Amino acid sequence: MNSPATPMPLRVDIVSDVVCPWCIIGYKQLQLALAQLAGRFEVDLHWHPFELNPQMPPQGQDLREHLAQKYGTTPEQSQAARARLTELGASLGFVFDYYDGMRMVNTFRAHQLLHWAALEGRQTDLKLALFDAFFSQRQDVSDIDVLAATAGKAGLPAATARAVLEDARFADAVREEQQRWLDRDVYAVPTFVFNGRYQVPGAQEAETFVRVLNKLADHEAA
Repeated sequence: MNSPATPMPLRVDIVSDVVCPWCIIGYKQLQLALAQLAGRFEVDLHWHPFELNPQMPPQGQDLREHLAQKYGTTPEQSQAARARLTELGASLGFVFDYYDGMRMVNTFRAHQLLHWAALEGRQTDLKLALFDAFFSQRQDVSDIDVLAATAGKAGLPAATARAVLEDARFADAVREEQQRWLDRDVYAVPTFVFNGRYQVPGAQEAETFVRVLNKLADHEAA
């Protein structure tokens, strides 16, 4: 049993995609929750791959066209959703810079780079940099040049990042990991898993995460 002064180990697995706005929202909400519980947990964070659009062609697709085709979203609904996300993001310290002509892109290369970044101990740094690149900086996170430069901004060697992508050395590992999460019935993101047992779907509010984490701590301390 952990004493009140000893933080409880907390492994956090987040299944997500770098072009999923609710994934960065959910992460920001989780960080707020952990800040409210400062000192209670020793957090070990891991990101896992999920492609919202695994069949997305290399040239990508206009975002509004994509949303209409995939979800039946009208232009008015799309505009309202963007406004809501922009406002929510701002309240959490994240910039959503939606613009006319924004394109949804394939993210398989980004996930390969994130797999490598985990081995280098910079996965969260890269994940956040990729969210920023796509949503805030209007960059194409399927492009090797963009990905290598983003890795450099995250404290990783850009030249090695480029080599990782050009030889696709982690492609099979990423495919296998994606399948493992599908086998666990994770079909939507974000999905949060705490200590390998407590699964929470969706971008919950910070208060919800606080309740979940308090229950988890009480249960494991019993």
